[in-house]
Parts: sequence; structure tokens; C-alpha cells
Amino acid sequence: MSYFTPQGGLPAQTELLTDRAIVTEAYTVIPKGVLRDIVTSRLPGFTGTRSWILARPIAGFATTFAQLIVEIGPGGGAERPEREEGVEGVVFVTTGELTLDVDGERDVLGPGGYAYLAAGAPWSIANEGDEPTSFHWIRKAYEHVEGIPAPTSFVTSDADVAPEPMPDTEGAWATTRFVDPDDLAHDMHVNIVTFQPGGSIPFAETHVMEHGLFVLEGKGVYRLNGDWVEVEAGDFMWLRAFCPQACYAGGPGPFRYLLYKDVNRQVRLTDPGTGRAASRWG
Repeated sequence: MSYFTPQGGLPAQTELLTDRAIVTEAYTVIPKGVLRDIVTSRLPGFTGTRSWILARPIAGFATTFAQLIVEIGPGGGAERPEREEGVEGVVFVTTGELTLDVDGERDVLGPGGYAYLAAGAPWSIANEGDEPTSFHWIRKAYEHVEGIPAPTSFVTSDADVAPEPMPDTEGAWATTRFVDPDDLAHDMHVNIVTFQPGGSIPFAETHVMEHGLFVLEGKGVYRLNGDWVEVEAGDFMWLRAFCPQACYAGGPGPFRYLLYKDVNRQVRLTDPGTGRAASRWG
């Protein structure tokens, strides 16, 4: 398995600026060609670290999550990466080795390593190796539900979880699920979706869930709100709720992406603090 990791740098002065970046009311595409040094951000509390912030809540668009690619150099890290109360996270490593301490347990995550970090759990990260390490960090404010205990942190990997073929696809379309979809304790899923060459989503999915999709491997053509968009390893797609979506995998190898979606919660119509009608969507 391979996992695309941006390297930064800048294009040569002789190159054309034409690229595939686009922002619309329904979706955004951030191609790998714009993940350059000049658009990185430093993070409070981190050392030897830079990040590409791919998604953040925007009123009128997608509001439930943030997604970053974080690169930590040798000797860098953070004693307290998550400084916001009530925020859960997922870390997915694409290159190098990341040392993770969570709830007093230490793990070293290599490429394909996955960790769910429960809201309020104490955790820290470090690069104790000789090469940079990079990972996706997906953050969401956890939505508690009365009578349902919150989930606990856990560590696993892409290699340790078998993809589940979607019904009637004969394996052309499969999903690696890191949590049980029937477990209502979880209010977000971060999965890996895999298409074999020629595999497809054969209908326009149109649903309440927001999405962040980072292409880990391969290439494909995505149908987004009526537009056909070519994507490849390193591209990020950011979809608001109810954006119609479908795709074809292009080959010659598998087309795989890391997928965020918000799940398992009733639509909130009032502000929990005031009891007034919510204006979450701007």
C-alpha cells in the first residue's frame, strides 16, 4: 500500500500557474500541486512542525470538522496537541514513524497507522526517528448523547483491518472501517475507500453527511454537483452536505482515499446554550 505525502517546495519560475484548484458553493478541490511551503501553518505547542490546513468550519459550507496534514521533523512534536476542550480526533500516518502517548499507553505508528483520540483524553506525539513523519489529523467537536457513553481512544492500522466489499460489487468497491458503523457512541467515521480499476459509485450520492476526501493512491474521475473532476493521489476534495457525488476509478492500480463523514446524530434545530433556533448554517 502507498500513501501520498506532500513534500512542499515551490514550482520553478518557468512553470505555468494553471492547476486544478477550484472552490464552489458545493465543493472544493485542493490539488496536490498547491501543497507548497508558502501555504503551510505553524501550530501552537508544536516544535519542528509545519502543517497544511485542508479544511476548517465555514458557515454556509461545511461546518463539522477540520483536517490537517502535519509534518514533524526529527526531534519535534507536541506534549499537548489538542488544546480545545471537547474535541475528538483521528490521526492517520502516511510516512515515517510517529510516537503516540495516549491515556498512558505508548505506540509507534508507521505508514498506515491509525489512532482514534477521544475527546478529553490526554495525548502527546513525537518524532523520535531520523526522518520526517507526516500524518492526517482530523478534528471534530464531539456531540454527546444522553445515555450513550462516549467512545474511548484506540490504535490500529490499515494493514490490521480488512476492507469490506460493498454489496453486489464483487470487491470492485470496498471500505476499510475502523469503527463499527452501528456503534452510536461514534459521531464521525474516518474510513479508507478502495476502488479497483473500473470500479465506481454508480449513482449520485446525495446526503446530509459532510466529507473530506484525501486521495492516498491512484487516480479517478469524480462527479461533484454536476461537474466531472479528475483527481489523483495527493488531491483533497471537501464536500458540503447534500453535494451530489459519484466516481469512476481510473487505474491502472487501485484508487484509494481517506474519507471523513459525520454520522449517528439527530439534526440539531436549537442552540444547546440558548434554546433558540440554531443558525449553524449561516
